[in-house]
Amino acid sequence: MRVRVLFFGILKEMVGRAAEDAEFPDGTDLRTIFEAYAGRHPALGQMARSIVIARNQQFAEPSAKAQEGDEIALLPPVSGGSAGCLPGTAELSEGGHYFALTRTAIDTQALIARLMDGSEGAVVTFEGTVRNHTGGRSTLCLDYEGYEAMALQTMAGIGRDLAGAYGISQVAIVHRLGRMLVGETSVAVIVTAEHRRPAFEAALEGINRLKKRVPIWKKEYFADGEVWVEGEWDGNVSPVG
Repeated sequence: MRVRVLFFGILKEMVGRAAEDAEFPDGTDLRTIFEAYAGRHPALGQMARSIVIARNQQFAEPSAKAQEGDEIALLPPVSGGSAGCLPGTAELSEGGHYFALTRTAIDTQALIARLMDGSEGAVVTFEGTVRNHTGGRSTLCLDYEGYEAMALQTMAGIGRDLAGAYGISQVAIVHRLGRMLVGETSVAVIVTAEHRRPAFEAALEGINRLKKRVPIWKKEYFADGEVWVEGEWDGNVSPVG
């Protein structure tokens, strides 16, 4: 069978490519596909406990079987926040909620206006911005990369969960991709609700889930070097190792 294998973040640098078509025997599981690449690139094997696999833009168990034409993505730990991304904005609207990935500045006031219908008594906005240092090193800029189609669907899933769990009115989640400078907004989570408590709680939970579940990675550039920022997956996805 023939499958398309995608690599993101630091994994792309390890294997020297962003994607390739590969042949495997029928019935091959995802762990075996990973192990085939780890055999050629030992550094992948060393990261097995933190790499998860997606099949056709959905998180998958390593024991799942691949099928002809599948899109298999090897995903390092998320750190978010340019492979496969086109200029502009990819967006998804669902039940009045709004989710987007963009390469332009995030306009939070426009997002608030998009969500409000007059019934809300509270609007909570969280903006994540690029700080000028990490661990005592001066930051020059960041590059954000995402598995775009999967990221949008995952953000929408988070929005549905928040609406159901907190009884909020609307939620918007928008993340930047590409080059970011110090002081710029990289991500925004906006929640409207009748009352302030669910709005605050949902906004906090939204950014916390995004950081550990949405497939977005960032590379940080310093005056003396650069590094992919390694975060961690949440407990609902299974690493390959």
